[in-house]
Amino acid sequence: MGNSEKISSIRDYLPIGKKSPSQKNIGLLVDGPNMLRKEFNLDLESIRELMSEYGNMRVGKVLLNQYASDKLIEAIVNQGFTPIVVAGDTDVHLAMEAMELIYNPNIDILALMTRNADYLPLLNKAKENGKETIVIGAEPGFSVALQNTTDNSIIIKNNSITVKNNSSHASPGK
Repeated sequence: MGNSEKISSIRDYLPIGKKSPSQKNIGLLVDGPNMLRKEFNLDLESIRELMSEYGNMRVGKVLLNQYASDKLIEAIVNQGFTPIVVAGDTDVHLAMEAMELIYNPNIDILALMTRNADYLPLLNKAKENGKETIVIGAEPGFSVALQNTTDNSIIIKNNSITVKNNSSHASPGK
């Protein structure tokens, strides 16, 4: 058996090619102080269900500031998310967590739940590194620039959900 035959036989066993949406792994980071507000009435379980249309959520972290109540932290844990309590502003810590996901070869999609346009460079870096991007935000105050930067935007307003697809290659896998 020649070298070219060995290579072709190895390829038969390797999962080469594009993954279907159900096989894609998602890393979701939630900007807790910005999104988990009474006025938005968001349920993390419904967010998990939304993400299942894009792939398998492998990482689900909620960043909180030091003012988060014990009840909120307990509710986050009970819904299968990892709470991260940060002293001060959560933005820098969320960016660090996102960079870890961007360079994690096991994560295909970076999803951010925020309304904050400060994360535009982060989403651009994710796309440069071959990650699909999703942003989930609530109105009012959801940055239009943030929505237009990602492959998919999920807009929550008055308990209704609108999905905006900004890329021809990223779509829910139904």
